[in-house]
Amino acid sequence: MEYTNMEAALITPAAVTRTRKGLPAALWALTISAFAIGTTEFVAVGILPTIAQSLHVSVATSGLLVSIYAMGVALGGPLLTALTGRLPRKPLLVGLMGLFIAGHIASAMAPDFITLLIARFISGFAHAVFFGVGATIAATLVAPDKKATAIAIMFAGLTIAIIVGVPLGTFIGQHFGWRATFLGVVLLGAVGFAATWILLPNHLKSSPPLKLKQQLQVLKSGPILLVLAITAFGYGGTFVTFTYLATLLEKISGFSAASVSLLLLVYGLAIALGNVIGGKLSNTNPAKALISMFFLQALVLLLFSFTVYFKVAAVLTLFAMGILSFATVPGLQLYIVQLAEKYLPGTEDIASSLNISAFNLGVAIGAYVGGKAVGSAALGLPATPWLGALIVLLGAVLTVFSYRANKSN
Repeated sequence: MEYTNMEAALITPAAVTRTRKGLPAALWALTISAFAIGTTEFVAVGILPTIAQSLHVSVATSGLLVSIYAMGVALGGPLLTALTGRLPRKPLLVGLMGLFIAGHIASAMAPDFITLLIARFISGFAHAVFFGVGATIAATLVAPDKKATAIAIMFAGLTIAIIVGVPLGTFIGQHFGWRATFLGVVLLGAVGFAATWILLPNHLKSSPPLKLKQQLQVLKSGPILLVLAITAFGYGGTFVTFTYLATLLEKISGFSAASVSLLLLVYGLAIALGNVIGGKLSNTNPAKALISMFFLQALVLLLFSFTVYFKVAAVLTLFAMGILSFATVPGLQLYIVQLAEKYLPGTEDIASSLNISAFNLGVAIGAYVGGKAVGSAALGLPATPWLGALIVLLGAVLTVFSYRANKSN
C-alpha cells in the first residue's frame, strides 16, 4: 500500500492497521459530530415561528438566524482554519466540538434575539472548520482508492441530520419550546465530543505548518478558485428548487401538507443514498465523475419543471433529484484537496474549509434566486426548477474547464 507525501505525514501506523481491517472507528466519530452539526444547520428553519413568537420578532426577522449561521460558516470558518493551522488535529477537532456545545448552550439561554444571533454566528465557526479539517482527515484514514468514500461517510452525518435530526428537533421545539431544541443539539454535540475524544487517533500529524500569509495563497490560486465557483453554482443550483420544494409539491403538484412531510422524508433518504453513490463514483477521478453528475442533475431539474404537475411523475423525479443533490459533495471535497496538494502543498485544510464556505454561499445564492423567481409575476414558483437547472449547468461547464486544465498539467 503506497501513500502520497501528504498521506504519509497524516496517517499513523495504528490508523493504517485499522484501514486494512475495515473502516476505522475514527471515521464514525467524525460522522457522529457531522450529524450534530448538520442538525443545527437546518433545524432552525422548523422552529422559526416559535422563536419569533417567544422573542417578539417577526418571522421574517427570525429568518436571520439561518443567514447569520451561514455567515459564520462562510466568513469565520476559513479564517479560523488558517489561524489554527499549527494546532494538532485531534485537540483542534475536540476543541471545535467544545465551541459548538458552548454556542448552543448560549443559544438555549439567550435572553433576547440579538444574543441568539451572536450565539448562532459563533456556532457557525465550528461548522466550517470541523467539516474542512475533518474531510482531509477522513481521506487519510483509508486507502487511497477509498478517499471519496470516506468523505461521503463523514458527510452522511449531514444527510442523516436532514432525515432524522431536523424533524426530531422541529418536533421538540413545537412541543417543548425552541430552547429545548437547542439543548437537544447540545446533547448531540456532547456525544460527538466524546466520540472524537475517544475514537480519533492521538497522533494525527498535519503537514508542516505554514504562515497565515502562505495559507491564504489559496485565494490567489486560479485552479482552487475555480473549484470554489464550481461548488457554489453546481451545489447551490439545487437550492433554487429545494428552498421552495414543499410549496411546489403542495401548490403545484397538489399534495396535502401531511403528504408533503412524507415526501420530504423520501427526499432525505434519497439524499443519503446519493451521498454514498457519489462517494464511490468519485474515488478514482472526482472531476470526471462531477461532470457527469452535474449534467445529469441539471437534466433532472429541468425535467421536474414538467413532471411537477403530475403526482406520480413528480415523486419519481423528486427521488432522482434527492440522489443527485448530495452525490457531488464527496467529489467536490476530494477534488479541492487534491488540487491544493498539487499546487499549494500544506494548504489542504484551508482549501477544504473554503469549500465548505462555498457550499453555504451556494445555498444563499440558490435561495436568493428562488425567492426572486417566486416573487416575480413573470416567472413565479414553477420557474424554480429550470432556473436551478441553469445554475447547475453553469457548474457543470466550469467543471469541464477545470478538468481539462488540470488534466494537461
